[in-house]
Amino acid sequence: MSKVLVTGGAGFIGSNLTDWLINAGHEAVVIDNLVTGKRENLNPKAKFIEVDITNYEAIAPHFAGVEVVFHTAALARIQPSIQNPLPYNETNITGTLNVLWAAKNAGVKKVVYSASSSAYGRDEDVALREDMDARPGSPYALQKYVGELYCQLFSKLYGLQTVCLRYFNVYGPRQITEGAYAAVIGIFLQQRKDGKPMTIVGDGTQRRDFTHIEDVVNANVLAWEKDVPPGDVINVGAGNNYSINEIANFIAGATVNTPERPGEYKTTLADNSKARELLGWAPTRELPEAIAQLLEQHGITKV
Repeated sequence: MSKVLVTGGAGFIGSNLTDWLINAGHEAVVIDNLVTGKRENLNPKAKFIEVDITNYEAIAPHFAGVEVVFHTAALARIQPSIQNPLPYNETNITGTLNVLWAAKNAGVKKVVYSASSSAYGRDEDVALREDMDARPGSPYALQKYVGELYCQLFSKLYGLQTVCLRYFNVYGPRQITEGAYAAVIGIFLQQRKDGKPMTIVGDGTQRRDFTHIEDVVNANVLAWEKDVPPGDVINVGAGNNYSINEIANFIAGATVNTPERPGEYKTTLADNSKARELLGWAPTRELPEAIAQLLEQHGITKV
């Protein structure tokens, strides 16, 4: 079994990944500043260090003896990055550089980086492929793309193995349901739980490729285990999409429409053929059934 490190291991993606790693018998170290992560998400068997990835001197000692780093820590979401880009830049670019530098100096074998499909920055109604050029349209999208470039540079310059997984709209247990960092399914579930109407941005016809957290965790594990080209970028998406109106219908309840927001796109859809080929990965969770399970977990009755 291996010693692994998960940045952001108290967050939505990081905590689910940490649980899998510990259940598989690995020794896990978790780094998190608990800004968006929650203490209750922490696996009690993980070694937890409450520290910010922007502080290199504080994080560097904890990389000793680690075989792989899963870098899931970030300030996420497009809109708050537009409203206040400076802390986003510090966490998502400087923090990522710190993680890569600490991993390189500690002799870590591989870093699996949580990238974002927002880097594509397109409104074309086509499946997005990794060979398309990046067109980031928000500070968050740009910062996550810069993280990919840093991963590729570290692979070429220092020989550090890196893999960049571009996630498409991750959802599932422990997703953030309130505040600036929440995404649409989490927001809708919380609004239903609170007896409020679901707020649909714009006309609700925008479509998103939603990817279940279990499939994202599996992609991270495979990216660690498989021998893939250094610095490679791989889509992690279900390969089909749903409109926001359809999501609201799955959850069922009253809705209210709000104005469209800048920096967002009408359609996201992943071409996941590269993940299937290089990682042997395929999505396993279907959205309607997964939402029904989330409704049950949240104690929400469909109306």
